[in-house]
Amino acid sequence: TILLILGFLFTLAVIALIAVAVTQNQPLPKNIKYGIVLDAGSSHTNLYVYEWPAEKENDTGVVKQVEVCKVEGPGISGYSHATEKAGPSLAQCLQQAKEVIPSAQHKETPVYLGATAGMRLLRLQNESAADKVLSSVGNTLRSAPFNFQGARIITGQEEGAYGWITINYLLGNFKQVSGWKKLLRSLESLSETSGALDLGGASTQITFVSKDLSSESPENQLFFRLYGKDYQVYTHSFLCYGKDQALQQKLARDLQASTSTPNSSLPDPCFLKGYERTINMSDFFKNPCTSDKKKQLPFSQLYIKGEGDYQKCRENIQKLFNKSNCPYSSCSFNGIYLPPLQGDFGVSLHSFFNSLLSRMSE
Repeated sequence: TILLILGFLFTLAVIALIAVAVTQNQPLPKNIKYGIVLDAGSSHTNLYVYEWPAEKENDTGVVKQVEVCKVEGPGISGYSHATEKAGPSLAQCLQQAKEVIPSAQHKETPVYLGATAGMRLLRLQNESAADKVLSSVGNTLRSAPFNFQGARIITGQEEGAYGWITINYLLGNFKQVSGWKKLLRSLESLSETSGALDLGGASTQITFVSKDLSSESPENQLFFRLYGKDYQVYTHSFLCYGKDQALQQKLARDLQASTSTPNSSLPDPCFLKGYERTINMSDFFKNPCTSDKKKQLPFSQLYIKGEGDYQKCRENIQKLFNKSNCPYSSCSFNGIYLPPLQGDFGVSLHSFFNSLLSRMSE
């Protein structure tokens, strides 16, 4: 009997050892978290899905983009005259996110919408419409099966900071390196991080680490702690100096410079010969970027015809940048403080937000 019991126990032990061996050879399930960011720019909205391992590196999540969806239609600021349609415009991309993220993790997946300069301009022009747009967007995101974290208009500082984080995250500048990799990086650039220049539709941002920051303009300084290291950053957002709004400013100046009763046709050196477009003048000077150049015109529509004159276009564009007055030790333009530039710069066009999940996963 004792021998039978011992034999039975031995058999159980062997089975247990085999089970352990088989289990150890099986890949363990990944502990992955997900997050959703909607970048609501002035011309369009993009939805991004990110994933990162639950285990953090130096208290910051290592984030990977796994899906991107461009929302059909204009940016949410384009719904100022039909605010109730702003939220439903996001439905198709939210459905795409639901298919990418495992259903069991929908409830714990944060979703966040940040609106940039297009909505900042709308808020200046029509605060009530801006609030209604955000309300519509918030209602749609709350009805999705995700963990709604907010929908708001971010500041120009935040926009610049997110662009800087994005570029340096993608370049791998935040992770600590050692040995020959550290030596190689020091030879490639004198700066540990790269500056960021971001050209959007309604604003442009410049952000970089500066060792020469003064106390002259504290509103242009930010402090970050990423991957266990502190960063002191200069940033400024130039509202109305994105691609689309800069062209609007140039057009307003061209109209100012024309005769008191100009023809409804205006030649534009910044467009190629043969290019034509029509502008409705009823709302043109309601735009905060052009309102200070308001002029009474005897027509309701303006016809733009391209001239294709590079030099003339360059001269016209340069008039948008006032460099004659600087109340600080050094300026960029329009009397805005700018410390000496340092390091390499990365340029992004109509970007935003790839870095926000880095902050959300901290």
